[in-house]
Amino acid sequence: MANRPQQLTLPPPRSYTRTDFTALRAFVQRVPLPTIARLYFDPDTAPHAAGADALERYLRTMRDDLVQLALLHGSSVLADHLKASIRNHGSAKLTAVTLRMVEQASRLAAATPVAAHPVGLWFRPLVARRLVEEGIPTLGALVDFCNRRGGSWWRAVPRIGVLRAQVLVAWLRRHAGTLGVTVTDDVGLADPLEAPAARVALLPAGADRASELAPLERVALPHALSGGEGPQGNGTRGINRAPGLCYLQAQHDLDAVRAWLHRYRDRPQALRAYTREVERLLLWAVTVRGTALSSLTVDDCEAYKDFLAVPSAAFTGPRTRRDSPRWRPFTPDGLSPDSQRYAVRALRAAFDWLVDVHYLAGNPWQAVSDPVTVTRAHAMRIERALPLDLWARMRRFAEDCGASSGPTGPRWRAARAALLLMGDSGLRNTEAALARREQLRYVPPDSEVPPSWELEVVGKGRKQRIVPVSGACLEALSAHWRDRGLDLAAPPPSAPLVAPLVIPATVAAQRRHAYARDGQEQKVGVGYSGNGFRELVNWAVRQIRTQMDLTEDERRRLASTTPHAFRHTFGTQAAVDVPLDVVQQVLGHASLQTTTIYVQAERKRVRRELAGYYQRMTGADASRSE
Repeated sequence: MANRPQQLTLPPPRSYTRTDFTALRAFVQRVPLPTIARLYFDPDTAPHAAGADALERYLRTMRDDLVQLALLHGSSVLADHLKASIRNHGSAKLTAVTLRMVEQASRLAAATPVAAHPVGLWFRPLVARRLVEEGIPTLGALVDFCNRRGGSWWRAVPRIGVLRAQVLVAWLRRHAGTLGVTVTDDVGLADPLEAPAARVALLPAGADRASELAPLERVALPHALSGGEGPQGNGTRGINRAPGLCYLQAQHDLDAVRAWLHRYRDRPQALRAYTREVERLLLWAVTVRGTALSSLTVDDCEAYKDFLAVPSAAFTGPRTRRDSPRWRPFTPDGLSPDSQRYAVRALRAAFDWLVDVHYLAGNPWQAVSDPVTVTRAHAMRIERALPLDLWARMRRFAEDCGASSGPTGPRWRAARAALLLMGDSGLRNTEAALARREQLRYVPPDSEVPPSWELEVVGKGRKQRIVPVSGACLEALSAHWRDRGLDLAAPPPSAPLVAPLVIPATVAAQRRHAYARDGQEQKVGVGYSGNGFRELVNWAVRQIRTQMDLTEDERRRLASTTPHAFRHTFGTQAAVDVPLDVVQQVLGHASLQTTTIYVQAERKRVRRELAGYYQRMTGADASRSE
């Protein structure tokens, strides 16, 4: 059998991927089959690599396919060499050199990537697994993800890194012809946060100016639209500039706007919100209206109020980083009526302040009414709170995943701590992201009150409150801290409760996550940003939705679940057994009326109980009538 000549006429060969070729080279160089399977194949997407025997058969078949193509299309010298090897050994014995010659002569066997191919078909299992865990199962989904995220797309995929990301992007561009989609130019940026931010000059209204839109920190206005004095005092002052002494040292509108925003430097959430509103107005005034901010009239303000309802296409784009050239002031979904009302009120307050400091003579927004909104019966979307049974099963699932020693175990332990901070303590997303170890303290037992742990947080309106921390949450935090090489019981002077386990090796990331040395190097610095914390929770919800045994109704519910839903879950479940004033204090509600909404969330249970009661009464009435 071993010396039986190999058939030289084979059926049409299959197509092989880059991973297959790499595995065959390793096979020719006598790398052990288990090592080849571990390095190059994912059992979920490559069943032929499930066992050593199956993998050997697959690689031998591939070798024979390539040899057949080389006999048909290769040089006569290579063909004579292969035929002699087949006659002598029963099959072609290849070396690294002859395999390379065979590959060159058998290019017909190389598969072409298409958008629908799974990423595991083309990338190594470790990379493919990390992409799939972020909801990127195919090559087309990867291109969409890169284009949506921009130059820093790789930051959202743990342990990909900038260098590997560049390799992936280059490969996607090289195969754009067969994929049918391509990666946009700005995705090729190595790390846009480390590049100096270019200042973008906005020009007067006219042709398409969408490419000139830029965030407030990167805007430079021409003199004619700055609202200040031009060179040699050429009279380009805004028509609404106040005469006489101004209390600000502001030479133009940008200086005045930045002075107003500076008042909120110690309130990051308010600062982000107000920056968003004022930069939108500034960009619209300059590019659409062709006027300076300090020259806006009531008619201009009314026109902007209408613009808020339907932003133009040039001002909308997918959510991306502020340093991306594809950044736009509005998302494609536009603004809800409540958001439009908030924008008008924020701008009215900003102009009021500019009048108070004598930068503006008057406030045109005072003559503009707020957008009409509908007063909702329930201001909070508490219907997104999770049912008790589903929440309990999710907790157990997260705990089981966190107990794993696999590569996703540490991330699950961080995600479990994040989920329990919101679901057991009622924290908002940003409150949980900013929570620090020095704010967590042990409370000894007092009479009939058992010992407990409490966390001090600063919520909306800079209001401080104390929230309880459950035993399950404390255990999850301890496990997460062990992954970070820290001890929750013997912490450093300052450290975030939940922090990224992998920090990109970039200047910006290393600067953000400061190091502290106390005998050994420890990553303590800052924790997750609000967006990063949200991404961690959303990742966990996606994994639960795809891996846990759920009903179709539960899957649909989790598809729309946001991190804030876990705070609502706490409020809804706690309101059943805990006095409302206690729930109000934990959640940080200014009014008890707000907290009572969670009681109404149990109306489904009330209807169910009453329906049973009415049914029993109907049966009793029927029995009496008989």
